[in-house]
Amino acid sequence: MKTVSLKINDSIFGETENILSRINIPRNRYINEAIEFYNKIQKRKILEKRLKAESILVENETMQVLKEFENIDYVD
Repeated sequence: MKTVSLKINDSIFGETENILSRINIPRNRYINEAIEFYNKIQKRKILEKRLKAESILVENETMQVLKEFENIDYVD
């Protein structure tokens, strides 16, 4: 396990301490769970961005293929 030193805004720290006194879990565990949750959100955003970019690529290629099919003369 790594040790991290961080500066937290006073208002965030106060709110966190208030919540911790009510849910009765250690501050370290709470912060670890919060970071884990935030990491999941960020991973989803990264994946969403990548999927959107790939979707645009596929869309452009699909439109190009459709145009090529439109230009084919079919023989009866």
